[in-house]
Amino acid sequence: MPTDCISFRDTAYASKLICDYVENRSELHPLYNLFPNIDNFKAQLKTKQADFSLEKRTVLVNALTQQYTSLQPSNLTTSRIQSLANQNTFTITTGHQLNLLGGPLFFLYKIITTINLAKELKRNDPKNNFIPIFWMATEDHDFEEINHFNFLNKRFQWSQETSGAVGLLDTSGLSDLIGVFSNVLGKTVTAKFLKELLNKSYTNHSNLADATRFLVHALFEGEDLVVIDGNDAALKRLFIPIVASELSSSTAFKSISDTIKTLKAIDSDYKVQVNPRELNLFYLKDDLRERIVKIDGVYSVLNTQLSWDLQGILEELNLFPERFSPNVIMRPLFQETILPNLCYIGGGGELSYWLQLKSYFESEHLKFPILLHRNSVLLVTPKQHQKLDKLNLSLSDLFKNKQELIDCQIKKMTALSIDFSNQKIALKQQFLALYKIAGLTDKSFLGAVSAQEKKQIKGLEVLEKRLLKAEKKSHKNYIERIEQIHLELFPNGTLQERFSNFSEFYLEFGDEFIERLKLELQPLNQNFHIFSL
Repeated sequence: MPTDCISFRDTAYASKLICDYVENRSELHPLYNLFPNIDNFKAQLKTKQADFSLEKRTVLVNALTQQYTSLQPSNLTTSRIQSLANQNTFTITTGHQLNLLGGPLFFLYKIITTINLAKELKRNDPKNNFIPIFWMATEDHDFEEINHFNFLNKRFQWSQETSGAVGLLDTSGLSDLIGVFSNVLGKTVTAKFLKELLNKSYTNHSNLADATRFLVHALFEGEDLVVIDGNDAALKRLFIPIVASELSSSTAFKSISDTIKTLKAIDSDYKVQVNPRELNLFYLKDDLRERIVKIDGVYSVLNTQLSWDLQGILEELNLFPERFSPNVIMRPLFQETILPNLCYIGGGGELSYWLQLKSYFESEHLKFPILLHRNSVLLVTPKQHQKLDKLNLSLSDLFKNKQELIDCQIKKMTALSIDFSNQKIALKQQFLALYKIAGLTDKSFLGAVSAQEKKQIKGLEVLEKRLLKAEKKSHKNYIERIEQIHLELFPNGTLQERFSNFSEFYLEFGDEFIERLKLELQPLNQNFHIFSL
């Protein structure tokens, strides 16, 4: 199935920070503990084993058992949950929002990378157990980010007035959307499966968290995957000390602000992914999820009448830890507090903010996990391969900017020389002689020579562009075919994995689609994969 791999740097779709991280740039080493390789996982395991208590394991197993009550888990899933009580069981974790039908394709790639890494670690270390974990972002409240998915370039959207955490959203309003989508799927065997999956996930479960848990298990039935919902009172009780530290000392703001300075000192081109607030917590209750702010020693919840002094809010925390919801900066610490976790697997944006957090982890005496960039994939069908061959295009060509790609191809095709670089060099040589003459006379003449040089270089550039434009007109059909295949493989001008839903490929290829991905994706291969279907 894999036909090619290219570096993330060559895709032009990854940030400089992530390109440097996956290439293990030494200057970044202060921002993390261990780079993802087999030997380092063994070292990470030893330290996590020493840090993670049996008491935490008991709380975790009980919480997961309770969360799975409505799902009626298989014996396999139950045994995997129970194994987390043992000191030789560790987790490999990824997380995702509760996007409808998983949202963009990378939802699959995250989970498969996590499953495959757990299997690879087990093969190399059979005495220990490694459980892949899917962390549902049930406490998010940005409904606009999750309320849609794209299928064959058409957007299917759930329109509804919402508030509070998305995990608790009532799914009863999804019936119309399910009906519309089902009508476009056709009547094949795979279409029938997708229709049943939609109905069983969203019609048979009353909230979005339960629906998503069912969806994930249906797609990965038979795997060791365990789904966790962090919005759990028992699990949040384990997090009380770190929340209390945040409320009383603004720990995250201080440590992460220092790390941002370090990050910019390493390379000024690195972009800061998230900036910490003085308090990085939300207050969560019923249909409410609003930021907690501190003004003149008073803690209050935005857009409410709720307020406390420090003693009062700490009492609230101890009585109702489930009401305190970590934001994007604190969620990683929550995860590492409640899981015997060795590695977090995420996309470029996620890893960028994780790389800001090491000093914060250290200030709270938490072990920083290994960070692994999820597998990224471009899927290419046989028909698309045929189109590329006829256009004399390679797959790596397609990662260029579309206009740059077209210009390059036209220059290759035409019998004319559209590149005037040699003429520009010759012109500059002629002006060197003029500059020597100008240097022997009035200095004002230098300015006139310089202006004339720029004018003539500009004239060559204009002629070059006009010639290229004329050649494009004569190859209009060829350009349209390039634009068509580029749109197919980079829908909406972005990576396929960030736009298209898995159902588009499942409808055509069925179970084999996911099975082949599981078979071929290599989690520790930190390149961008191009797969032929």
